[in-house]
Parts: sequence; structure tokens; C-alpha cells
Amino acid sequence: MPVAVITGASKGLGRALAEALAGRGWDLVLGARTAEVLARTADVVRSHGTRVVAVPGDVNDAGHRRELVAAARELGGLDLLVSNASALGAEPLVRLDVLPLEGLRTALETNVVAALGLVQEALPLLRASGAGTVIALSSDAAAEAYETWGGYGAAKAALDQLAAVLAVEEPELRVWAVDPGDMDTDLYTAAVPVADEPRPSPQTVVPGFLRLLDERPMSGRYGAQALLGGL
Repeated sequence: MPVAVITGASKGLGRALAEALAGRGWDLVLGARTAEVLARTADVVRSHGTRVVAVPGDVNDAGHRRELVAAARELGGLDLLVSNASALGAEPLVRLDVLPLEGLRTALETNVVAALGLVQEALPLLRASGAGTVIALSSDAAAEAYETWGGYGAAKAALDQLAAVLAVEEPELRVWAVDPGDMDTDLYTAAVPVADEPRPSPQTVVPGFLRLLDERPMSGRYGAQALLGGL
């Protein structure tokens, strides 16, 4: 069975992707900071009949990243790495003139540095897979200028560039930066507590990610909504 590592997997899009992949027979290594929530999610995902390993911890911790990859190795290898764990830098989001610099550092460390660190740890297994794939969760804030989204958007733009360069340096892999669009997640609620309109659930964009895995287009940046257009 193929094996995937998903960070930020206890809820939201990470959990939705985990359930969808488990339904397709994938074995999974799930990472998240809150052990109790992650354990409950792992139990639900495990009910699909696949092997699921829950590894609580923070992606900023190199030891946790090693544990995630070691767990995948124990399951037989690694075919898919999903960097979904993210940090906003300020909750709720604020303008750049008052953005705490420590918050910006946190966003960069979590969204960029930790994501690269995990890729570095996982590369030997991904190269050996024969179908190694990296999905980096991006945002439209990485490409558009939205008031108050400057710090988070800058971090996601940096992640997009890392993904693009990784694709050039590792041409045998598929490396996709994917913008899922607005979703009803804790992260988005923390960013913008008062919404102008209801947000779609993470489950609604999962088919776009599955389409990428099914069709395996060239490495690049994709929008989940555009991928859903042909379904």
C-alpha cells in the first residue's frame, strides 16, 4: 500500500485528506501538535481499515520531523508528503505596521523552514518510492495582496518558491504547491474571526487533491477550485 505523511492532520483539511486517502487504501502517518485531538482523528481514519500512525508534535521540532519519517519507514516507505501545518503569525491577522516581528518569524519558521526540514528528512524515501510526491499547502495570499495577510502571505510565497526550486532539483518527483481556497477551518477563523459569508468545508476541495494524485500532472502551482472545475 502507498504511504503518506500529513502534517497538521488532526482537523480541517489535513483530517479530510487523511480520511480520503485512507478510503483509497493508503497507510498514513499523521502529525499534529495536540495529542488528544490527533488520537481521536487517527481512530476515525483507522476505521477505514488501513494502518495509521499518530505522531504528536510540532513540525518546528527536528526530532518530531525525524519521528514522522521514521514512522513512514516502518510502514514500508514514503510516497506522499503533505506539508499542511501552518502558522498565521498573528491571530487575528493585523496590518504590517503592527505585525509583531516574532509573529512573522513564527510564520516563516512553521510554513517555510519546518516544511523544508521535513522534505530534507523525507527525500531519501521519496526518491526511492518511484512515485514520490510532495504537496505544499499554499494560499491565494501568496500571490495576491490582501490587507492584513502580508506576513502569512509572504511565508506562503516563500514556500511556493521552495516548492518550485525543489521540482527543478528533483525532477523525478512530483512537487505541487496547492492553493485550497477559503475553507471553514480553525486557522481561517483565527485569521478572520468574523466572516462575511459562509466558508466551504475542507471536504469540498479534497477531490481536487485526489485529481492531482490520479492524473499526476507536471510539478507546479495549482488551485483546488480550478482542479474541481473539470470534475
